[in-house]
Amino acid sequence: MGKLIVSLSPHAHGTDSVEKNMYGVIIALIPALLVSLFYFGLGSAIVLATSVVACVFFEWAIAKFIMKRDNLSICDGSAILTGLLLGFNLPSNLPIWIIIVGALFAIGVGKMSFGGLGNNVFNPALLGRAFLLISFPAQMTSWPVAGQLTSYLDAETGATPLAIMKQAIKTGDASVLDQLPSATHLLLGSNPMGGLGTIGEVCALALLLGLVYMLWKKIITWHIPVSIIATVFVFSGLLHLANPVYADPFAEILTGGLMLGAIFMATDYVTSPMTAKGQLIYGVAIGFLTVVIRNWGSYPEGMSFAILIMNAFTPIINTYIKPKRFGEVPAKK
Repeated sequence: MGKLIVSLSPHAHGTDSVEKNMYGVIIALIPALLVSLFYFGLGSAIVLATSVVACVFFEWAIAKFIMKRDNLSICDGSAILTGLLLGFNLPSNLPIWIIIVGALFAIGVGKMSFGGLGNNVFNPALLGRAFLLISFPAQMTSWPVAGQLTSYLDAETGATPLAIMKQAIKTGDASVLDQLPSATHLLLGSNPMGGLGTIGEVCALALLLGLVYMLWKKIITWHIPVSIIATVFVFSGLLHLANPVYADPFAEILTGGLMLGAIFMATDYVTSPMTAKGQLIYGVAIGFLTVVIRNWGSYPEGMSFAILIMNAFTPIINTYIKPKRFGEVPAKK
């Protein structure tokens, strides 16, 4: 007689897998990748390739030689995705050695120190970016002007829309905002007046195409990206109505890393809440913190720090925001 093995639920298996979802997100990043190559050329290619190769190498090396794992996970797409997202959060003229340091921190500290994929508390790519921003502020806030396709370290730089918005707040002069590109320019990623920002944040339309693809493939749900964008739009709109020195809400949602963060970073499975209600709370909090940091913080951008802060609150949200169990009867007081 055969041995009866009883395992924990679920017993019905779906078609989802780590590999399928990771490579699905990578496919969704292709429009933004092509746009970055179009605007930054050689610089974008060097930064992204270095970031991906370094992240894959460090995950392999740490898993094999430090954690002594025989079942290596470098083919599941997570290290490639971390490398792409880290590269998307960097300027296109960042020196190679700084990129490698960021990749080591993202994988070694942000991911493998917690035990690898599925155990990390913070988004590894954002943790790597935050580390580099604090450690190398001058290099991390140098923004090349678009169109220098064969330039890398010697690329000409310029002020980004977020820097212009910050200057208007500091000086109290709303006329400074006249230097901002139009909403069409921001949507398409072109800035005739200066720098564009990090590699992956230059074109909101390309990122929105990625959102549509992931929603179509059911890789993510709408709750986190929509709640973040809506909160930023409403909160910044109220500030703009109260004082025109604050940028209008369309400029707020189309500039900086807001779209990249809301669509690809905040929706990370491991570091975001599990329930729909929890995701809405998480998204609203990220949107609120982003506007607060952008307008009153030291850095022009607040998206990365807002997501990392809420990553820390994800376990609490998961603890207190739970769906009602089937068949549960409320206890009588």
